[in-house]
Amino acid sequence: MPLNSVIAEVTDRIIERSAGPRQGYEDRMARAAEAGPVRAHLSCGNQAHAYAGVPDDQDALATGKAANLGIVTAYNDMLSAHQPFERFPDLIRAAARAKGATAQVAGGVPAMCDGVTQGQPGMELSLFSRDVIALSAGVALSHNCFDAALYLGVCDKIVPGLVMAAATFGHIPAVFLPAGPMPSGLPNDEKAKVRQQFAAGEIGRDELMAAEMASYHSPGTCTFYGTANSNQMLMEFMGLHLPGASFVNPNTPLRDALTVAGVERAIEITALGNDFRPAGQILDAKAFVNGIVGLMATGGSTNLVLHMPAMAKAAGIILELDDFEAISSVTPLMAKVYPNGLADVNHFHAAGGLGYLIGQLLDSGLLHDDTETIAGEGLAAYAREPKLSEGRVTYEPGPRQSENDKIVRPATDPFQATGGLKSLDGNLGRGIMKVSAVASERHVIEAPARVFEDQESVKAAFKAGEFTSDTVVVVRFQGPRANGMPELHSLTPTLAVLQDRGLKVALLTDGRMSGASGKVPAAIHVAPEAADGGPLARIKDGDVIRVDAVAGTIDVLTDGALDRPAATPDLSANSFGIGRELFEIFRQNAGPSSAGAANVV
Repeated sequence: MPLNSVIAEVTDRIIERSAGPRQGYEDRMARAAEAGPVRAHLSCGNQAHAYAGVPDDQDALATGKAANLGIVTAYNDMLSAHQPFERFPDLIRAAARAKGATAQVAGGVPAMCDGVTQGQPGMELSLFSRDVIALSAGVALSHNCFDAALYLGVCDKIVPGLVMAAATFGHIPAVFLPAGPMPSGLPNDEKAKVRQQFAAGEIGRDELMAAEMASYHSPGTCTFYGTANSNQMLMEFMGLHLPGASFVNPNTPLRDALTVAGVERAIEITALGNDFRPAGQILDAKAFVNGIVGLMATGGSTNLVLHMPAMAKAAGIILELDDFEAISSVTPLMAKVYPNGLADVNHFHAAGGLGYLIGQLLDSGLLHDDTETIAGEGLAAYAREPKLSEGRVTYEPGPRQSENDKIVRPATDPFQATGGLKSLDGNLGRGIMKVSAVASERHVIEAPARVFEDQESVKAAFKAGEFTSDTVVVVRFQGPRANGMPELHSLTPTLAVLQDRGLKVALLTDGRMSGASGKVPAAIHVAPEAADGGPLARIKDGDVIRVDAVAGTIDVLTDGALDRPAATPDLSANSFGIGRELFEIFRQNAGPSSAGAANVV
């Protein structure tokens, strides 16, 4: 099937726009790669320090010429998704030794759990943790002892930060090793119902706690299709995972075999072998376009619209919101996974999963097949699925038909003809909406505004019974320069209750919503943000606002609304407590959300 003309046009546009930065990036990576295996350039004293902590491998490192793999790990047991990584270093070292190579933990990176910090002050550090992760991985790899890097990370900001580091160290190969989703627990729709009942005062905290614990119940990624699982999809579509690695449960024989296979593949693709595949070659414009197609076809997290421009910029590639919009317009929505449907990622994987989707999208001409991946040339390898044979990974052709068409559908008969994202432009700025989970009758909301400057005030107004008519809830001063752009996911149950009462409700904000957010229309990431002089700073209660995901607009309709002086609230409370003091420089220097809100690229 020929490549879809819009996909081709968007790719060409990105390549042309990025020509200068990309050429500079490629030149830098080529110079770094030309230096050859890095350990040879270290002094004896340098090397002795590097090897002293791994006595079992000292001789091999000092005298051998086999590959040394650097492990960058986001392990902690605060994140259920990352807890399985505790045992990965031993597994990796053993697999490397079996191939005559070595592996060392180069360093750790921070990994915070957004599920713990939702609605809490710590969430104001979440977005900036992505840049800290990139910096931390840079420190780990700065020892310059490694022929390839293995990245252990899953969740929201961790994978984007690690990709930024992998691109920066793009002269060596990068293999991402996932941990997999936890087994299915309490269904996500039942959990959401309990949250709404609690928000409405119908049940007590004991019942809420029981439901939450039944949902988040074991090591592994949360099973809804939020940012963490969207990250895993992305790594597969972009060729940084082994095929089929994303959604195999933790601590299973196949999961361990995939980890071993990833180590072996990393050894094969170093400059010491015959199949050198540095990360900078894999992370090209076509790979990012394939990732955006995957995001749209699966109805993935809006957070990746924020992260992907920052990830791409680290590789000398410039992405713009119009690229996401154009790709969404021709990419069919092929999956219904919570919050877009009732199924979780385990159900999605069983119904055909990423192998099925990639095969369908290739057959439809919606993906670049001629990309480099860690598995080899071409994305067709990712239409296969892994099987376990005598303790090792083997591959079979992936499914050619869906095992459950309520979860996964073919590209020729999708859930909807276009992807899950809509770009919004108007006199209030630029934003996005995830429409894949929003009923079509709610794609256009026109109503008076209620203006708030923090999410707790919204909840207080709800508890006081102040929402009695159709409303556009404006939550402003939530952008990266104001308070670090926290997710406002804790508003979802409150707004969903209002919607279920028959009100027309929309959220309009310069902040973020979680990748788990669903059925309430939310115009998010609005830029320029209120703290940077954006129009939201001029809106008052009662102004009529139209949020139109059909036309792709966000406008205030009240005459003279934008002629007022901008509101200037006291934001000093966002500058201290729970570590926020340390991030003032990040708030001052953050880029616009439309370009990734980054500090370090």
